[in-house]
Amino acid sequence: MNGREFKDSVFGLFAGMAQAFASPKRLELLDILIQGERDVETLAATAGLTVVNTSRHLQKLKQTRLVETRRDGVRIFYRIADAEVANCWKNLQRLAERRLSDLNNVVDKFFSDREGLEPISGEALIGRLRRGDVTVVDVRPAEEYRSGHIRNAVSIPLAELKRRLSRLPADREIVAYCRGPYCVLAVEAVDILRRAGRKACRLTDGFPEWKAAGRPIQSEKEAR
Repeated sequence: MNGREFKDSVFGLFAGMAQAFASPKRLELLDILIQGERDVETLAATAGLTVVNTSRHLQKLKQTRLVETRRDGVRIFYRIADAEVANCWKNLQRLAERRLSDLNNVVDKFFSDREGLEPISGEALIGRLRRGDVTVVDVRPAEEYRSGHIRNAVSIPLAELKRRLSRLPADREIVAYCRGPYCVLAVEAVDILRRAGRKACRLTDGFPEWKAAGRPIQSEKEAR
């Protein structure tokens, strides 16, 4: 192999991995899998895809070794290959935030259309948790909460929030969080809470960012 062949080979492999990221739905699937292991049916329902299309996207991610699988009977579960996959996705987000004005315009418009949705930062939330003057609610699906969550957070999936409002203290502010800065579950939760007359805000980032910062977390097993 000469130098030209070597460069063509390695850059071709790099391009193949980059192509795996070149799909909005595959990025969304990775964003979900960063929360924890999921089966194909759950991923399809969460991403708004058919099972067939979800399987095709997952096979592309598997071919480039971005995800791995395990079988449990007839069910196949997917997970990200390692922490570097999550880091790559987060770095891509940060690069886009710095370089793509269109992205910032979309984000600004989304939040400007929702009056009073100023978020709370992770550092500010740590301080308030120490004072004990907030209730933190994880509005992701229950299986994501079980995989790991902010320490002492209450699990109330968004779909259950309206009927479980009475279980939340009426005299404390509620901080909702979800998968990350581009997940809208916490935004929708704050809207529901405020319409019900509750004082509420959302966490700036999601659980992956909270965990990556080394802040207190626990799994369902540890919470028992």
